[in-house]
Amino acid sequence: MSHIALATLVVHDYDEAVSFYTGALGFELMEDTDRGDGSRWVVVRPRGSTGAGLLLARARDQAQRASVGAQTGGRVGFFLHTEDFAGDHERMRAAGVRFLEEPRHEVYGSVAVFEDLYGNRWDLLQPA
Repeated sequence: MSHIALATLVVHDYDEAVSFYTGALGFELMEDTDRGDGSRWVVVRPRGSTGAGLLLARARDQAQRASVGAQTGGRVGFFLHTEDFAGDHERMRAAGVRFLEEPRHEVYGSVAVFEDLYGNRWDLLQPA
């Protein structure tokens, strides 16, 4: 095994999720394939990245709908690295991303916690 290719993120709606991740976060839409059964195979990842992507999977039942926005139990579950913390932080704020704290500068780097459109918590992080 060489790497993790995808991680699934359960969402309420494909189009609103694609709009948030490609618009507010600046990710690339890598694939959006109709599976013929009302579902789609939708993959996004940070622009220019060759690493893991997110499979945006629309919730199909009540149990899945209940997990949208709470897939990590309220903890930060996703870590978005940047080489331009101040620039990306400002661009994301201007795009309406909700940051839960002011930027902090720790020994490991600059960081600020934000929420995606469903309330999943992310770190925007520029490692030291």
